Parts: sequence; C-alpha cells; structure tokens
Amino acid sequence: MSTKRDYYEVLSVTRTATAEEIKKAYRKCALKHHPDRNRDNPEAEALFKEAAEAYEVLSDANKRSRYDQFGHDGVASSGMHDFSHMGADDIFSMFNDIFGSAFGGGGRRGRRRGADLQAEVIITLNDVSKGVKKRLEFVREDECEACSGTGAEPGTDRQGCPTCGGYGQVEQTGGFASLFGRMVTTCPDCRGQGSVVVTPCKACRGRGRSPKERVVLVDIPAGIHDGQAVRIRGEGEAGEPGAPPGDLHCYVRVAKHELLERHENDLVCRMPISFTQAALGAKVEVPTLNGKAELTIPKGAQHGQVFKMGGLGLPDLRTGRAGDELVQVLVEIPKKLSDKQEALLREFAETEDHSVLPESKGFFEKLVNYFGVEESKK
Repeated sequence: MSTKRDYYEVLSVTRTATAEEIKKAYRKCALKHHPDRNRDNPEAEALFKEAAEAYEVLSDANKRSRYDQFGHDGVASSGMHDFSHMGADDIFSMFNDIFGSAFGGGGRRGRRRGADLQAEVIITLNDVSKGVKKRLEFVREDECEACSGTGAEPGTDRQGCPTCGGYGQVEQTGGFASLFGRMVTTCPDCRGQGSVVVTPCKACRGRGRSPKERVVLVDIPAGIHDGQAVRIRGEGEAGEPGAPPGDLHCYVRVAKHELLERHENDLVCRMPISFTQAALGAKVEVPTLNGKAELTIPKGAQHGQVFKMGGLGLPDLRTGRAGDELVQVLVEIPKKLSDKQEALLREFAETEDHSVLPESKGFFEKLVNYFGVEESKK
C-alpha cells in the first residue's frame, strides 16, 4: 500500500476543485515551502517537491481521472517526473506559466520548455482489442536548421544583453516582490536568454524556429477508451535554447462498430432471432471481434434476455483482463406467413388458452359487428 499523502490533501483542496483552484493552491503551497524562504527548515524542500508531484497529477485531466479511480497506483507508471532528484529552480522552470519569474525561475536557469501540441487519431474496436500503432503526420515549430535555433545569421553570434548584463534576469523591488524580500524577473529585452540577436537569421527572421513536418508512430495501448490521450514526450514544439521541447498529446477517438457496442470493457450485441428459435431453442452464430462464435439459445428464451459469452470483450487498460460479450436476443415476429405456416400456427393456437381472430372475417364485417354491439349497449 502506498505511504504517500493524498494529493488533494497536499494542496489543501477538495476532490471537486476546479483546474484554476488547483493551480492557485499549488502556487501558494510551492511559494510557502520554497527552500530559499525556508533555509532553517530541512523539511521544506520535501514539502515543496511533494506539492509539485501532486500538481503534475491533478493538473492533467487524464492523470487526475486515473488517480481518482485507482489512487497512487493509477499514476505510478504514467511518465511523471522524478521530483525527488530535481532542484527547486528546475521545478519552477517546468511550471513557469504559474510562477512567472519568482525566485529566478524565468532566467537562464529556467528557460521555457516548448509548447505542448495536441493531435487526434481515430481507431476501431478491433484496435482497442489488440492495441495498434498509428502513423501521425503534423507540423510543429522546430529549431531553425540554418541557425541551430540561435536566431542569429550563420557566421554571426548573439551578443550579451546590455539590460541584464547577460544574466537574463533583473531584480524587482517593492509591490509583490516585497512579500518575498528578494525577487527577480525575466529580462524584458532578452526574455531570459542573457543575449540578443544583432544580425537576424534570414531563414527564420531571427525567431530561431521554423515550421517542420513530423511523422511519428503513436503506440495506442489495448483497452484505451474514447477521449483518452497518449503522451509522446519531446514531440511538441522546440523550447528556448537549452530548454527541452514540449510533448505531443494524442487524443483517441473510437469509431462506432456496425454490430457491437461498448460498455466499459464489455461488448453488447443485439441479436434478432425468430419466435420459433426462442420457443424451441437454437444454435446461432454471433459476431465478435475475432470472427463468428456459436451461441446456444435455450428453449423458452424471452425477448430482451441477455446471454454472456465470457472473455470476448475488451481488455482492461490497467490490468489487461478481458471483459465479456453480452448477447441480447430480440424476438422478431414475422409480418407475413405462408398458408402452411398460418395453418400450423392456428393449430397450435387451439392448444393454448388464448383466442385469435377468425381466419375469414374481413375488416368491413368486423366493423359492422362492432358498431352493432355498440348500438345495443345504448
């Protein structure tokens, strides 16, 4: 059993907290326990990293859903960062959109990682059953090949920023900064890089980036559900020089099957049968994801009755255990009968304690009789 504290408890939020509430709670918690503000508290760094771990899970909708359902075990192998081996500045750099440049997080030690990208793939239930690799083509902002991402024309170099002296940061005093005693922000001229471009690269116009086509194979695991995402690390857009690229989040859409319907890990097949098959029993062929399978319908099967075919469903994403296929029989009544079929049914009806309409009585004759009976009641 996990000895970790509940992530909601770590951030002091309820399990129904919104994304914005979680973001605010993490910022408050991380600033409170930052090692630079708690030099005499040896536990502060551990609390700081614990808050970062909790936020990484609860800020990701997919991870949060798995955590809510399975606890810490549900996110143990979901590609989380190992915060125990990271420094405080590195953590601030990861979540720079939250902290801005507090405690130096926006300078050269905390350059922005690349932006994450989103894509979508469509798969079938057969793909869900076995897992599949999907080829994905997309365009991302990558390092300019001409200048290697520096933004400077080949043959020239970037120069030290005169505003920050090459440090990438400028110190702030007063206002919000006074709450922390000392606060530095990203240099507005070099944007934290410590250097500026004098002669811009002609290929990228000094941006250091250019559009680039990418082709990746996305490994879709068996049992995945519609709307879930697979993260491919490092396939997002390029970060600032020296910073890692973002990630690619590939969202999965599962196409509808012609004959089968998914319910969690089970498959449902609605199978029409005749009333004689329902009454007398029969062996029928049922469609499955692995071809046809034979199902024995017992005598006296009722309309809407469900029969289970064990192990023919979909694998669980976490355990790999297969669900079942549930076959619901729908008894169909024929709209037309041959003379022989009708004669046999009338013979059968005589053995039942039920009355049926006479064979030769026409509609108008029944109409006259009906109104005659109604008149006699008055």
